[in-house]
Amino acid sequence: MRFLMAAPRILSGIKPTGRLHLGNYFGMMRPSIDWQDRGEAFYFIADYHALTTVQDPAALREHTRGVALDFLACGLDPQKAVLFRQSDVPEVTELAWLLTCLTPMPMLENCHAYKDHLAKGKVPSHGLFAYPVLMAADILLYDSNVVPVGRDQKQHVEVTRDLAEKANRLFGPIFTVPQPSIVSEVATVIGLDGQKMSKSYDNTIALFEEEKVLRKKVLSIVTDSAAVEDPKDPASSSIVALYKLCADADSVALMEEQFRAGGLGYGEFKKRLFEALWQKFAPFRTKRAELAADPSTIDAILRDGAQRARAVAVPTMERVRKAMGLR
Repeated sequence: MRFLMAAPRILSGIKPTGRLHLGNYFGMMRPSIDWQDRGEAFYFIADYHALTTVQDPAALREHTRGVALDFLACGLDPQKAVLFRQSDVPEVTELAWLLTCLTPMPMLENCHAYKDHLAKGKVPSHGLFAYPVLMAADILLYDSNVVPVGRDQKQHVEVTRDLAEKANRLFGPIFTVPQPSIVSEVATVIGLDGQKMSKSYDNTIALFEEEKVLRKKVLSIVTDSAAVEDPKDPASSSIVALYKLCADADSVALMEEQFRAGGLGYGEFKKRLFEALWQKFAPFRTKRAELAADPSTIDAILRDGAQRARAVAVPTMERVRKAMGLR
């Protein structure tokens, strides 16, 4: 297609529904920061998507700004990647409506998030039901051809591909058909209770916890009843799983060896994990404090990101409107 780029255009987003945690960092943020050197990277703060769960305006604004601060503190370079608020690009909601008119109901009824909501006895909003369509608009609006996602999000990219291919059959080659890039180099990040780390499980460790809070959370990690002298299985330990994310290979090997040997209690290993986490994010904490002290810098970065995003979005919508008979 004539609008495909020589370098890959990468698109990813994150919802501002609360403070970002280790699962967000290792599962989405760090891979996204790595991708910024591999093509044209567009990263959006998905405040429209967040409205399915956050209805407090002040909280949404605070969380949105927090995501920007965290991303920049952790290494996103606004000269390399486009960082912007989803709601600063109004074309995305227009495209979502056009795609909605092409979306079969059974496709959305089969999506995991909607089915999970029903299985829990909750009453889903239309926003939650149509969430995959807005996500498709996010991807297609920027002619994205690479979408880094976790395995649990792969279905949404498949929905996007189906809708793009359907639109291209009906109206000509108006959309780039994206490819999911499964972020598999990092396993699921384990939370304090041994489940997947998630705000919905209330088992998270925030990226920028206060020192005392971080220590308390690490010491509260659920373990089995093995005695100090007992050998322990490092493969089934949440402590070891988290330690692998923030410690060097030699330190990890030593912890695993000491688990198997016995003679040390979980408390000692938790202290070691706390120190590794505190040290790993120390430079990011310093950078975040510097950014937070100058709000105008964040405003300027998001404003510039919105302008750069719309420079792509506006021509896309002109092309789509013309093809679909709206101009």
